[in-house]
Amino acid sequence: MSKPFASSTDTQAKSDTLEILADGVYALTAEGDPNVGAVEGEDFVVAIESRATPSASRDWLNILREQTDKPVRFLILTHYHAVRVLGASAFEAQDIIMSDASRALVAERGEQDWKSEFGRMPRLAKNADEVPGLTWPTITFGIEMAIELGGDRGRLDLRFLGRGHTGGDIVVWHDRSRTLYAGDLVESKAALYTGDAYHFDWAKHTLDNVKAYRSENLIGGRGAVSRGLAETDAAVEQTRKFLNGMIENVGRVHKSGGSLRAAFEATHTALSPEFGAWPIFEHCLPFDVQRLWDEFDGIEHPRIWTAERDREVWAKLQG
Repeated sequence: MSKPFASSTDTQAKSDTLEILADGVYALTAEGDPNVGAVEGEDFVVAIESRATPSASRDWLNILREQTDKPVRFLILTHYHAVRVLGASAFEAQDIIMSDASRALVAERGEQDWKSEFGRMPRLAKNADEVPGLTWPTITFGIEMAIELGGDRGRLDLRFLGRGHTGGDIVVWHDRSRTLYAGDLVESKAALYTGDAYHFDWAKHTLDNVKAYRSENLIGGRGAVSRGLAETDAAVEQTRKFLNGMIENVGRVHKSGGSLRAAFEATHTALSPEFGAWPIFEHCLPFDVQRLWDEFDGIEHPRIWTAERDREVWAKLQG
């Protein structure tokens, strides 16, 4: 029997939890839904990640406004995926920041990704008709940039650490509180989406670069905030273990001349005992395995996901 498509039957609302990590340093988690965050400057706020729609972003802003009424000066988007960027207009930010690589991906595949992701995760697309169009950055950078927060609040360092979850992921580091917003480069007790990933880079030097921050607070793309070096290291290594488990199992089947379906089944069998009960595992794994299979085939740049291709891959692997 075919499993329900992606997260199409996940209709249960999730509870938001605001975590105050230091003075003016915030994370909002939502039971496995995408995390967001914010850091206060002396007289402005830097928001980190949007939600999927303006309506969903306003829900987050209403919670943030219970802590501060400072205007949002910057909105930082760690990568281009629709559920992370299409609610950007709600922030009324003076500037929206992405990496150069992420901007290029919006231009290349933003429209298709929008339709794909809203089809996969309809519950996140709250009042989707409010989305005014693709989200375009007003500031981009290649490797690094900094935002001075003013007063004694320190600064935010934005950096591209290497290809990973996408070709353009960035992290946001607040040295004063030892806090790292890692986007979807790290997950905490949540499955990985790797359909647009560079698995080999991600599992090696990119995660090494994340770990090198020695953060005391780490906010990944989904799941709980990790606190203390032991927890932040564990979140990084959990992410690496998932990636290496995929690489090992898909690679073995690919090398032996097996089929994509066989690679999916082997990977599912290997990973599900540890990761199978975590958020979006069943949703993500077909797309993850297809992308990794493409990498083993020598397809370096991820193929574009469309709503139609999503259904084809799902039918092939979860049908």
